[in-house]
Amino acid sequence: MARPIRAYETPAKIDITSPQDLSAFVRARRTQSGLRIDDAAELCGVSVETLSKIETAKAGVNLDSLFKVLNGLGIQLRVKAW
Repeated sequence: MARPIRAYETPAKIDITSPQDLSAFVRARRTQSGLRIDDAAELCGVSVETLSKIETAKAGVNLDSLFKVLNGLGIQLRVKAW
C-alpha cells in the first residue's frame, strides 16, 4: 500500500524574496495535489533530483527546469518592481 502524502500548507508569505520562499510554494502545491515527488517530476518533465533541488532550495537548477515545474504544477510567477 502506498504511503499517504503529507500535505504542506501554502505559505502565508506572498512576496517571494528567496529560493526558500519559492521552494515552499512548490512543495505545498505538489503535496496538496497528492503527488509523490517521482510522479510530479515525471508530470513536469524533470528528474526527481531536479524537483528535489527546487523543493529544498538547493543550487544547480536552471531556469528552464524551474519553469517546467512551475508550469507543470500550475504555479504562476509574477514580477513586481518596487
